Amino acid sequence: MDILQKIAERTNERVAAQKKERPLAQIIELTQTAYSNNFPFEDALKTETLAFICEIKKASPSKGVIAEDFPYMQIAKEYEAAGAAAISVLTEPFYFKGHDAYLCEIANEVSIPLLRKDFTVDSYMIYEAKLLGASAVLLICTLLDFETLAEYIAIAHSIGLSTLVEAHSEEEVDMALKAGARIIGVNNRNLKTFEVDMTLSERLRKLVPPDIIFVSESGIKTPDDVAKLRDIGVNAVLIGETIMRSNDKYNEILRLRGDNIDDKG
Repeated sequence: MDILQKIAERTNERVAAQKKERPLAQIIELTQTAYSNNFPFEDALKTETLAFICEIKKASPSKGVIAEDFPYMQIAKEYEAAGAAAISVLTEPFYFKGHDAYLCEIANEVSIPLLRKDFTVDSYMIYEAKLLGASAVLLICTLLDFETLAEYIAIAHSIGLSTLVEAHSEEEVDMALKAGARIIGVNNRNLKTFEVDMTLSERLRKLVPPDIIFVSESGIKTPDDVAKLRDIGVNAVLIGETIMRSNDKYNEILRLRGDNIDDKG
């Protein structure tokens, strides 16, 4: 069993336990009264310049603990101050050391939209993301069949959540488009082997129509990486580890974006 399947298995166990505490019918009912937004995550990525989705991540299966010191609220506010279009918040607890509380607390303190970064294997997690304050959820094609992906996209859209549909191949991009994805993210990292191929975004970008938002994820480390992605028409980049490892996240975002680095005062 590869690591992705192990994560999915643990996530299914986690959701089963959560359903016992708060049944699906109850969480669906709660989302009906939750504030209905107008897809701010998508709006934030529809900019003339390359949009940055900056990730708050304590650990990963491939790199272990990335940030021993983890002042997640301070990090979120630093991302917002540096001009991030959105923030990705890891909530997967076993392999990424995430927590639902991180997302919920950050949603109350920042004004930019949040992506719940987790391994969505049950519709329960979509409704839950809405209640936690997310504006978008991650759907990974490798984990879902076509019918389930289409169903999850429809559920998310019905409650005002955007979906970042993650693909890693030509077949998965086609699957995402046919399922109704409005945002497609190409993960340059193979989640089964953890190998990174930065040319993947360039190859798959050609398959995505211009009216669909295209996000490049993983392995983005330098201003040159960002510039190359901008040149091929990528709409947004999702960057985690590179920024998380920096002691000055504000200026690291400016550096990657190619801005003049100023003291934030």
